[in-house]
Amino acid sequence: MYSLLLAIIYVAFVSLGLPDSLVGAGWPVMHTDLGVPVSFAGIITMIIAGGTILSSLASERVTKRFGAGVVTAVSVGLTAAALVGFSVSGSFWLLCLWALPYGLGAGAVDAALNNYVALHFAARHMNWLHSFWGLGASISPFIMSYALTSGLGWSSAYRIVGVAQAVLTVVLIASIPLWGKVKPAPEAEHPDDAEPSGGRSHVPLATALRIPGVLLILAAFFAYCALESTAILWASTYLVTDRGVDSATAAAFASLFLLGITAGRFLAGFFADRVGDKRLIRGGFAVVGLAVVLIALPVGTPVPALVGLVVAGLGCAPIYPAIIHSTPANFGARSSQAVIGIQMAAAYTGSTLAPPAFGVLSAWVGAGVFPLFLAVLVALGLLMSERLNRLVARRGAGPDQGATAGAVGAAERRG
Repeated sequence: MYSLLLAIIYVAFVSLGLPDSLVGAGWPVMHTDLGVPVSFAGIITMIIAGGTILSSLASERVTKRFGAGVVTAVSVGLTAAALVGFSVSGSFWLLCLWALPYGLGAGAVDAALNNYVALHFAARHMNWLHSFWGLGASISPFIMSYALTSGLGWSSAYRIVGVAQAVLTVVLIASIPLWGKVKPAPEAEHPDDAEPSGGRSHVPLATALRIPGVLLILAAFFAYCALESTAILWASTYLVTDRGVDSATAAAFASLFLLGITAGRFLAGFFADRVGDKRLIRGGFAVVGLAVVLIALPVGTPVPALVGLVVAGLGCAPIYPAIIHSTPANFGARSSQAVIGIQMAAAYTGSTLAPPAFGVLSAWVGAGVFPLFLAVLVALGLLMSERLNRLVARRGAGPDQGATAGAVGAAERRG
């Protein structure tokens, strides 16, 4: 039962990654077909991210009422319908319309599924599962590249991924009875969760925000997801405009960033339990900083930039899983769904603001500012995560713990 559900969740993470890089990979051609400026890609991602923010903030109530299995199945079904809608859209405004249900579905499943994994599985599985997300996100640029080079058009790429999501929805519906039969992992247990409510009482968002350290991790998560989404969306355009790579080749090469994330998370899974979340986050941001230097090198060949994209992916690899996996231990399993919901909202706020901000900035000064933009986000993420580490050290917590049980309980009781 445990193994069967885990296998289904692994497949779910592959499918969830499939749509995430389609817009960035296909936009150099899509914007021409739709007759809109290249900077309009940020509008699409802004609408998608806006939907995820709304559904992420509501995830704590919805998931506790219906369960993670039901929420995951319904959300993936909603995403599948939106992707099929993308495939039949002949105008930019229809894409904007379908972007909203796609965002609502993506946010709900992100919060519910990540919290379920954080509570029920070890750190190695969190890394390997997100590696499978990277596998899906790495495959989709090749799907788009195939659709463009074979003459099928960008719409067929969305149709293929939409059908895959629909098949997954059927599998998830069949698996719903399994979700309540897997026991939480021992490391997710928290003293403040042993209350009469059994850990099922509602935790208001305002209460979750007052838990010590939450605001710092939200800022770090904001920076990381802003960095990741900007790289996914604009790497292809940067390669075309500043490195002289043709559109189809750039769509394929942009997947190197996601391939780096995929490989990095797979490797991180072997030592995540020993190294710990704090060191994974710190090391990840440091490696991304090195990668930005490679991307920015002013040479006459795109090779260093391509290598830099892979290195950036390797650095990004452990950051997201480590932040998510540490949430129940840091802030309590009873509060984890609320905190992860806010984390998803912060993440997609970064995804909402950063790509269109870069689009506006690149319209003024050119896409060559891409490496500098990434460098600022790396600095913000590293600064906020290190401030959280110092806060934890002042509390006298363990090297990889966040808020102490007493601090979490006090914050919840004040709420």
